[in-house]
Amino acid sequence: MNSQERIRRIAETKNEIIADINHTVWEYAESGYHEFKSAAKLKEVLRSEGFEIEDRAAGIETAFVASYGSGGPVIGILAEYDSLPGLSQKAGEAVHCPIEGQDYGHGCGHSALGAGAVGAALMVKEYLKEQGISGTVKLFGCPAEETGFGKAFMAKGHCFDGLDLCFSWHPQDANTNFPRAIANYAVRFDFKGRSSHASSAPEQGRSALDACELMNVGVNYLREHVPTSTRLHYAYLDCGGEAPNVVQDHASLLYYVRGPRLSQCGEVLERVKKIAQGAALMTETEVNIRVLGGLNDYIPNPTASKLLADAFEALGGPEFGEEEYAIARKFLEAMPEEDRRKAIAAGAKINGISEEEFAMRPLNTAIEPYSEQVRQIVMPGSTDVGDVSHIAPTGQYMVAGICQGTGDHTWQFTAQIGTSIGDKSAQATARAIALACARAYEEPSLAEQAKKELLEETGGVYICPIPDGLKPGEGV
Repeated sequence: MNSQERIRRIAETKNEIIADINHTVWEYAESGYHEFKSAAKLKEVLRSEGFEIEDRAAGIETAFVASYGSGGPVIGILAEYDSLPGLSQKAGEAVHCPIEGQDYGHGCGHSALGAGAVGAALMVKEYLKEQGISGTVKLFGCPAEETGFGKAFMAKGHCFDGLDLCFSWHPQDANTNFPRAIANYAVRFDFKGRSSHASSAPEQGRSALDACELMNVGVNYLREHVPTSTRLHYAYLDCGGEAPNVVQDHASLLYYVRGPRLSQCGEVLERVKKIAQGAALMTETEVNIRVLGGLNDYIPNPTASKLLADAFEALGGPEFGEEEYAIARKFLEAMPEEDRRKAIAAGAKINGISEEEFAMRPLNTAIEPYSEQVRQIVMPGSTDVGDVSHIAPTGQYMVAGICQGTGDHTWQFTAQIGTSIGDKSAQATARAIALACARAYEEPSLAEQAKKELLEETGGVYICPIPDGLKPGEGV
């Protein structure tokens, strides 16, 4: 029996566990760094299957590392389990029905992400046990991917040191390779001025709100003079109050500075800081600048990415049936007409079937093979998996877990991932990651090749975006 047959046989014994994790964590729907019940669920399953658990990894309460095996290669699998605010929704409902008393929802599918990752680790454990070969698997419980830079904090705590390979995945509306992603800094600007009556004594006031406004104007002019790949986003955290007849003595901004590389983000950030200081000088206010965290760009490692994509090709994608297609049809039919037409056309093309056929089965099953082109494609978003990819050769894959055309970070995503669609997505991913690991254990030279590729890409340098002294969740 070859590794492919072994993994498929082992997978049959783990499917119910994977589905249970997805539904349980989906129901918990906890925020970043507060995923206490979600992390406990994953650890409970792993501990019962013979994994050794290191709690509070990098000093983070909801982070952990579960290990099984001995010797090398040492392969990591990344699990996430945080959810998003404002995305509560009843499972399977295509009409907006938030769950009473619950604000958060898994609108990015991390309940399934964590379930699939744990399922893969369990399968790898069984494979190593059966084969009696050298190898270690580590499941990393990673909190706060959405807003808290969890993996960057874990990287600063050296959690990922010593890995030979690492695998991750993400639910999406197609089965496709994960491209490059851009780096990001999150920076807070707190302006402090002096309050006064805006009408009777305006000359005595020093407006922190004016400083914020001037800073934003300055940054808008800067946009013309930075690389075209740079992105600058901002939001007001504090407008200084609700009374217009009071000169606001406090106001705050949160900025994201994005770019292809962290070093480029840092260069632009220095210019943004100067604008903030200039705004403070113009308004005779003071500004306190705090970097709240950041992420490195994601590097798709050629060997790791091909291993994972090949495993999906060998084992196939999610095994959807009529139950899943019926759920997906409800969400397809609920889309605005133009969005629905686009989704059907795109899905039919991806799967090589007619639009009529795809409208009846609006979940993608086609598997995209690995292509070197994925290393040239840049996704305009960011992920803290990027920091792991600078330390260990990392491969990711996106797996269909929602109806074609469903947007990320939406209640529609929450509603679908909490059904059997999410279960089937996580189960297929667990099989593929497990097979990729098995092949790497069988041929250790693959890990050595992957590490050489990473060294060529980074020169062996990892720059952590987390400032010294910053605590997880602080200021976010």
